[in-house]
Amino acid sequence: MKKSIYNLSKKWPALTLLGLLLSPSCSKDILTEVPLDFLAPENAYQNVEGIRQGITGLHYNVRETWYYADDIYLGSSRQDPFAILIGSLGTDVAFHGENPGGNRKLVNYRSEMTSQDPQFTYFWVTSYQIIQQANVLIAGIEKSDLSIWNSEDQKNQFLAEALFFRCWMYRLLVPLYGDVPLVTEAINTVRTDFIRTPKAEIYQLLERDLTFAGEHLPARGSEEAPGRITKGAAWHTLAEIYLNQSKFEDAIDAASKVIDGAGYALMTRRFGSTPDVFGSGDPFLDLFTYGNQNLAENREAIWVIQLEPLVVGGRKFPGDRGWGPAYFRMGNTPDGFPAFRGEMVNGQYTGYSDTLGRPVSWIKPTNYAAYDIWRSDWNNDIRNAKHNIKRDFYFDNPASKYHKQKIDFGLYPPGSRNAMRDTCQYIYPYFLKHASPLQHFTDPAQSGAGWTHKDVYVIRLAETILLRAEAYIGLGNLELAAADINAIRERAHAKPVAAAEVDIDYLLDERARELYGEEFRHITLRRVGKLLERVRKYNNNPIYPACNIQDYNVLFPIPQSQIDLNIDHKMEQNPGY
Repeated sequence: MKKSIYNLSKKWPALTLLGLLLSPSCSKDILTEVPLDFLAPENAYQNVEGIRQGITGLHYNVRETWYYADDIYLGSSRQDPFAILIGSLGTDVAFHGENPGGNRKLVNYRSEMTSQDPQFTYFWVTSYQIIQQANVLIAGIEKSDLSIWNSEDQKNQFLAEALFFRCWMYRLLVPLYGDVPLVTEAINTVRTDFIRTPKAEIYQLLERDLTFAGEHLPARGSEEAPGRITKGAAWHTLAEIYLNQSKFEDAIDAASKVIDGAGYALMTRRFGSTPDVFGSGDPFLDLFTYGNQNLAENREAIWVIQLEPLVVGGRKFPGDRGWGPAYFRMGNTPDGFPAFRGEMVNGQYTGYSDTLGRPVSWIKPTNYAAYDIWRSDWNNDIRNAKHNIKRDFYFDNPASKYHKQKIDFGLYPPGSRNAMRDTCQYIYPYFLKHASPLQHFTDPAQSGAGWTHKDVYVIRLAETILLRAEAYIGLGNLELAAADINAIRERAHAKPVAAAEVDIDYLLDERARELYGEEFRHITLRRVGKLLERVRKYNNNPIYPACNIQDYNVLFPIPQSQIDLNIDHKMEQNPGY
């Protein structure tokens, strides 16, 4: 088994305190005040092992909030993983299929995206908790004596990783909220005087820190453990920060450091171990197969969240639950038998298939994402192959005369079905990059209960290449933009795009084909100024067309509770809220 960086207690932020407090000081320091009941540079990170644990804590908390978030409640509302909330929902590529007329998961911007909504409050508060955690660690490393390190290079490497996490949080906050408080020092007392820092000033800091990180983080293959941050992640994130500011030449330079000569490459040949479940496979399927994300031969992975299901402190990810249709809820066959018999567990059939898991239709692809973007290359683009997107589902019950027949709701008597549920919740194209067929380790009676356990990409080289293409479009160099896009399309066996066909909308189409469910689509659409236009054009939520998006939703609301607590300085709310 690979070395884990997450074998820690789930209790945080206290987890980084354990074993890090100093033993009693010598007599000359006896009057020195040292905090004992909270984490601060004075009482933590006194040795390399403690600092390493602090780095682990940052990885752990990003995983907890962005890729797990199970059983976390704020008030009476359960909080979903942020990767689901701002990954796809309420954009041009997806809406909430389980209940498209509900009040969660960005189905109705007008009523849901408010300054009192607990989901957005939780996002804000948790982001700043991670920034505080990073600031404490940064201060501890900067104040540490060089004698505890093997070399100054080692010290800078750990500092670079801590800086990266602070940058990554601001990389998310600024596009979503605009100007936000810039906090670069550990806070050890109550503060009620935060100000919203102009985003240009924040980006200036991120440029500096990510440049430092790119210079001092380890190269690909030299990191201490799988999932640790490398130069590639820093340069990729810096390229995105430059794009946010229309600094296209700088973005090209940063992305090129990853693409050219850093040891990364698109995977164009089969690799790893991939079970034959829905037909033949290809390198794209291999990228998303359990166990393949951290292989040394996988040269496309840049930053991968480590779930580690088989170690203490390991986690699971709602891959099936989030992206798959709830096939098991569709009821009976046209002749009255359960449509899905499922697996035999403890002497009875469960109704759940171990190839499909137990999805609940949180994320239903729009017609644009499921059909429109594939039409020109429907039969040749491997990303649309039946083993990558499952479009056909079959009745599974030998008692029915329809057993093994393709499910067609036209077989049922007119008026006997709920058309919205049939196509939004029960059956729709299932992007299997998020599924884990035959790899469900828990709850066999529900075929995994919707959870998957394969590690999750945060950054893949394919996205870096598309970031550089975006920068070339910004410069008007469509030939080089097409060349980068075609590197992605060539791997997919799709027809190459001509330079004359390339624009920002074509790039967004290619990102949807390649990165559906991986990229934070909210960040992308806001960066290129296309959120409102494309949500209104493509989001076909049947209850709330375009999810009722309003002009002012280009920014998230500042949580009212944070404004109210900031009594010593007026914090302005974003327009419209």
